[in-house]
Amino acid sequence: MAFPSAPSTLWSVSLLTILFAAAVHSNIFNDDDPLQPMTSDETVSVGGTVILTCRVAESDNSSLQWSNTAQQTLYFGEKRALRDSRIQLHRSTRTELSISIAEVQLSDEGEYTCSIFTMPVRTARATVTVLGVPGKPQISGFENAVPEGGKVTLTCTSTGSKPPAKLHWYRGDQELEGRPDVVDSDPEEPTYNVSSELTLEVSRSDDDALITCAVEHPSLHPGDKRSEQTLRVLYSPNVEILPQSDLPREGEKFYLQCSARGNPEPSSYLWEKKDGELPPLAKVDGAFLRFEMLNKSDNGVYLCQADNGIGNNQGEYTLLVQDPTAMSTSSGVDHAVIGGVVAVIVFIMLCLLIVLGRYLIRHKGTYLTHEAKGSDDAPDADTAIINAEGGHSGAEDKKEYFI
Repeated sequence: MAFPSAPSTLWSVSLLTILFAAAVHSNIFNDDDPLQPMTSDETVSVGGTVILTCRVAESDNSSLQWSNTAQQTLYFGEKRALRDSRIQLHRSTRTELSISIAEVQLSDEGEYTCSIFTMPVRTARATVTVLGVPGKPQISGFENAVPEGGKVTLTCTSTGSKPPAKLHWYRGDQELEGRPDVVDSDPEEPTYNVSSELTLEVSRSDDDALITCAVEHPSLHPGDKRSEQTLRVLYSPNVEILPQSDLPREGEKFYLQCSARGNPEPSSYLWEKKDGELPPLAKVDGAFLRFEMLNKSDNGVYLCQADNGIGNNQGEYTLLVQDPTAMSTSSGVDHAVIGGVVAVIVFIMLCLLIVLGRYLIRHKGTYLTHEAKGSDDAPDADTAIINAEGGHSGAEDKKEYFI
């Protein structure tokens, strides 16, 4: 930073600062001194803003002053001494002087001095540490797909960090161990370039796997800067034969599908029947074997071999053609069983109705028998009716009433 033009009084202040520098450095002040300025060290990332605060416990109306690493006066009280638009007055009172420095650069790092012009001059220093923000990591070393069982070496590089950044490797959410980071200093800047290598022996499960390189640094939040690389692995196909249905029936159309997954996708399919030739009505259609009309003679083990240029594999399927007549008979038997069960349930319900009816009839007869019991010993019809309705004594009363 160069000295700009400034009022003569401010130049005088700067000269006083220089003149008292040697004396100040040799003075040791008591911590209980109310006029001793107090500061704190600060850490800021490149491009950020830092606030420097200087306080005293008491004031004797002496002015506080902030100076930069080159002992240039920045602010004397509320008066700006250095024309740098990045540096602004944050707060000024009798006991505090705070300034802010925006868009911090690496060159702003160092010791800043707060002075109070008492006799003798008292000072305090604040160290500003500027963090160099690492650049987004770059992954190199992977261009083409790698055959299964082969090795791939990836290199991750991040530049411009201060202090040196740390690099971490991940496959999905699993952290991988790479070689120790290599740190090189930048010849033009007080920053570091960091690189790390990761070597993997790949398998087919690594196809489409996501490899991540993430930067760890005090200036960053976790996950702020990372790069990803998708692996491509070449491997022979896995083969499986899938039937159109689980119950192939005689006389129906039917097909088998050769399902093969590999990288690259299979380019050719070969159908065979184990211990024999393919049936005359079976037609090969790439990954499909189609039967125009199933016959029991089609029973057997069928093989499909898929090839993708990297290798080949085969799957097999045992075909058992079902007799539709047997299936209908079986279905009829099932219906007969169901009908029998329903008949038994109806029979049981009829039996219950008969028993219930007999029970009700028996109780009704008993009631009629008791009702006629009074007429057995009656001398005449009137007496029998009276006895049946209310008993013997009641009959006598009613006879007197009628007389």
